Amino acid sequence: MSEGKRQLAMVFDINKCMGCHTCTVACKLLWANSKGMDHIWYMKVNSLPGRGYPKDWEKMGGGYDSQGKLELGKRPDEKDYGGSWEFNYQEVFYGGKGQKTHLAPKNHPDWGPNWEEDLGGGEFPNSYLFYLPRLCNHCSRPACAEACSRGAIVKRDTDGIVTIQTPVCAGCSAPLCINACPYKEVYFNPVMNMAQKCDACLMRIEKGVAPACVRQCPGRMVWIDFMDNTDGMVYKLVKKWQVALPLHAEFGTEPNIFYVPPLAPPKIDKDSRPDYTQPRIPLDYLQSLFGKNCPGALETLQAEMSKRKAKQESELMDILVARQWKSLLGPYGRDPSEVR
Repeated sequence: MSEGKRQLAMVFDINKCMGCHTCTVACKLLWANSKGMDHIWYMKVNSLPGRGYPKDWEKMGGGYDSQGKLELGKRPDEKDYGGSWEFNYQEVFYGGKGQKTHLAPKNHPDWGPNWEEDLGGGEFPNSYLFYLPRLCNHCSRPACAEACSRGAIVKRDTDGIVTIQTPVCAGCSAPLCINACPYKEVYFNPVMNMAQKCDACLMRIEKGVAPACVRQCPGRMVWIDFMDNTDGMVYKLVKKWQVALPLHAEFGTEPNIFYVPPLAPPKIDKDSRPDYTQPRIPLDYLQSLFGKNCPGALETLQAEMSKRKAKQESELMDILVARQWKSLLGPYGRDPSEVR
């Protein structure tokens, strides 16, 4: 990274995510509650294995090919998002039917942002699931920016946040940035006639306050910091201990959101005994998400957990436990209540 350019990054410890959606709701209430944004969830937590949101986003293409050439994938349509849900509020609350009716969507959707919650995969007694929070990766090589013919998408030098310049983008009725993003983290607002995406809570960042998804997480599972801060928790998890991995690095965009992959109980054999020779979550599935370094990351996690169980010191376990919650916030520890 050249002088003057810095990159913010986040690490999500999947092992600590309880699927509470506090991050999802905090983001939605702050940034995605205006007209035309019903289907827009900058932050969402999906149960895996699953098809995600938008539906089957991993198969829609985008990013860069093996030669580093930009690829334009599919643009999700309304069915992939599930459309805008309209509920029978009038009937339930003002219709005078008492217990004879219940709150339900009026338009009978067949998909939505959390459609597969807690379904998971595998077969009893070896079923498994884990939660995967997803948001814009603020990639070091953002395909969305390269695809934008108007130059409306900019990656900031000061922190690496990728933003959409609203006045420049407005009026673009067919933004290719949506096709280009392999994570499908760019959305189209039909009311405003423009593309929209997560900006890492830029208004908070610029005032020294951590993004809502980081600060609001009750499980202390999200860290934020600059990648060049060698004393920071993000650097140590990603670079030093190498237990935090990018999602689908093969897309070629060099994402800056990282995940500590999930551990799981051992498999149960036919005699109802634990089988420690096979992982509960198939390793090939985890590798399809987090790449070839996933087995090494899991081995490191298990080795450091064993050290701690043996009452030995472990810097990695101290970081992941996060006894001091402000250690999660990097340089953004300012209390939002103090900001004017």
